[in-house]
This record gives sequence, C-alpha cells and structure tokens, in this order.
Amino acid sequence: MNINEETVLKAYSLGVFPMSESFNDPNIYWINPKKRGVIPINNFKISRNLKKEIKKNKYKVTINKSFYEVITNCAKKTKNRPTTWINKEIIKLYSNLHEIGHAHSVEAWFKDKLVGGLYGVSLGSAFFGESMFSTMSNASKICLIYLIANLQTKGFILLDTQFVNPHLKKLGAIEIPRKKYLKMLGNALKTNTNFNKKISQSSIYDIIQSMTQTS
Repeated sequence: MNINEETVLKAYSLGVFPMSESFNDPNIYWINPKKRGVIPINNFKISRNLKKEIKKNKYKVTINKSFYEVITNCAKKTKNRPTTWINKEIIKLYSNLHEIGHAHSVEAWFKDKLVGGLYGVSLGSAFFGESMFSTMSNASKICLIYLIANLQTKGFILLDTQFVNPHLKKLGAIEIPRKKYLKMLGNALKTNTNFNKKISQSSIYDIIQSMTQTS
C-alpha cells in the first residue's frame, strides 16, 4: 500500500493513525484503538511545583524550530524506552507533513542544546500528539504545557494523545470510548484552525498562569 501525506491526513480524519513495530521494521500499521487518550484542553491544570519550574525560565521553549531533530530524538531508544514505533518511513512522512504545515514540534532548549520536545499533527481544530522526549528534568512536561497554552489561545478543541500511560495520566490525560472520541473528532474537523498563527509570549504566559491548580 502506498502511504503518502494525504493518506495519513485522511486516516487521522477517520480516527486512525499509523505506527510501526520498531525502528527497524519497514512496515507501517494502521491503529484504531477501542479506547482513546485525550487531554481536555480547556480544563487542563498544572501543579504549583511545575508552575514554579516554568517561572525559573530554565528552558527556552520554541515552536517548529527543529522538527527533524525532535522526531529523531523521539525515535531513539532510551533506558525507559527500549523500543520505538517510529521508523524511518514515519520520520520521512511526518517531516513532509511538517513541510506542508500539518506537523509541528515544540522544543525545550538549555544553553542552546535541545533537551526536550514533542511533535504532532494538526487537522481542523484537532491536534494529534505523537511522541515526546526529554533528556533533562521536566523538559517534555513544559513543552506539553506550552503546547496546550498555544492550542487554547488558537481555538483548538481536541488534543488526542492516542493512548494513556502513567506519565500522560499525571499530566491530565483521560481515556474515552472510540464512539465518544469520533464524535469529538467530527466536531473538531468542522473548523479549520491555524496552528502557525503568531501569538505573543505574554498571551501564552497568561494562559499558563490560569492553568495553576487551586489546591
């Protein structure tokens, strides 16, 4: 089967996404889970400790600055991730999606070195989170917070995490049935929202301030 960028976007619109078994597996498989992970964008809250970390300005956070570097880091094996579902074909496909404005990255930098990041796909007013990595404490978490602040500001209504794991659950991810997910997806695809819309850092900071948990 010939898989191109158009095929991938069509799959997302139907609630399906591609994965591989491992980095060395040349094949791509279509995944359609019975239960789906999502993070409620407008009800997202962060802990006071994480807010303090953000206030330290330890990391410089950017958007779409180093997409290829982010996705290749997400594909690397680590101590906590001995295998990956991102193969060379997926890296190529999503890099092409980035070139045409549908795949995006958020990066965390420490002293000009990339230490964390995430990437995903935008379609309509939905954002499909794919993977994240971190080589320093809280770097990927802070990238996720900046992503959600951007999604809120730009009017996105769905943040899909595909699955829920303990790490994502701590960050607010919940699991919903496929039927409910498809309804949310349908609503999100009715409106075209521009992820690349320029917004001020002060707007992002204001959103992050409002995310703080009251207890």
